Amino acid sequence: MTQLTATGPRLIAGWLDAKPLRNVFAAFDAAQAEVRVVGGAIRNTLIDRPVIDVDLATPAVPEAVIELARRAGLGAHPTGIEHGTVTLVSEGVGFEVTTLRRDIETDGRHATVAFTQSWDEDAQRRDFTINALYCGPDGTIYDPMGGIADLRRRRVRFIGDGEARIREDYLRILRFFRFSAEYGKGHLDADGLAAAIKLKQGLSKLAAERVRSEFLKLLAAPYAAEVVRTMHESGILALVLPGTLHPERLARLQAIEAGLGQPPDVICGLAALAVSGPGDVDGLARRLRLSNNEASALRSAASVDPGLDPAQPEAAACAALYRLGTEAFRRAVVVAWARSNASATEAAWRKRALLADRWSPPKLPFSGSDVLALGIPAGPAVGEILRAFEAWWIAAAFPTDRALQLEKFEAFATNEVH
Repeated sequence: MTQLTATGPRLIAGWLDAKPLRNVFAAFDAAQAEVRVVGGAIRNTLIDRPVIDVDLATPAVPEAVIELARRAGLGAHPTGIEHGTVTLVSEGVGFEVTTLRRDIETDGRHATVAFTQSWDEDAQRRDFTINALYCGPDGTIYDPMGGIADLRRRRVRFIGDGEARIREDYLRILRFFRFSAEYGKGHLDADGLAAAIKLKQGLSKLAAERVRSEFLKLLAAPYAAEVVRTMHESGILALVLPGTLHPERLARLQAIEAGLGQPPDVICGLAALAVSGPGDVDGLARRLRLSNNEASALRSAASVDPGLDPAQPEAAACAALYRLGTEAFRRAVVVAWARSNASATEAAWRKRALLADRWSPPKLPFSGSDVLALGIPAGPAVGEILRAFEAWWIAAAFPTDRALQLEKFEAFATNEVH
């Protein structure tokens, strides 16, 4: 929160007074170098959002930052020194400190920068007004681009000319949509949207890893559905994802998640939006450079197991939960719900979605060593016996009677099924 003082807006926040950051401020003060917090920490504090990272900006060049940190006994790592960034470590907490910059040359993907002593020049090269906020060690906020007013209106606005900002880096198209879904409550600045649509073909110049990072963050935003619908209608979404896309499913999914009290799940969002068949997962994995684990999770979330449908008996749902595992089942149910025509408040679907809260899948009561103990030699027969018993056990609704389990298990082992 802020309070107005004689010198202007002043930030009051616990993180600003925390010892690790005060140590960094003290190191700059001892060297008579200016430093300010910049960007997200200020923005999020002003609207009561969690602050995860605190980034800093300074007119001091990277070599000077490293030297002043050394004198103060702080760790210093040149994590992005070609762009002017040094990470300082104070009491185990890292702070990225970047020298003020201005763009010399841009090509839509990368920028060649030069260091500057001008805070205004540094602000002018940033993307949105709400990201060009600075805060001194005493809490005084510097807002050269009108970001506070835009933040209060939940307006994500490009600094200066939107087309010029996008031509500097086409990733800003996706950042415009992502920030609008996160901070703009789904509302899109008209000038920014027009610029994004006009220059949308520039997205083809971006590396898949950069597209992946922004788009997955977008899907995690609370107003992703509204923004994605606009991206779809404007032809931008088809430049980001392959295949047939279903923004209406994403909208239903987010309504379902909200009704269940769950935050947006990126894997579920991707499955609802862009997976209609098994082949779609492979295409998405390539386009977004998904890891093997992410692709596997996406494939499970898009499962069409009949037990997901609340029209099926709960025993079928328990079998699906056992086969898929708890996390995959939770995801698969809400995605199947989003694909259906049922409302986001449908009681039967809600009950099915919450099955894992009241029932946990049991562990298979026998293992390979139990088969060997019956005198069955090691080999393929061991797995076949276990699979046969497991199929019976699932179909019988996971009976717990030990005598019955042993009877069936031994029967499969001796090929004398009763």
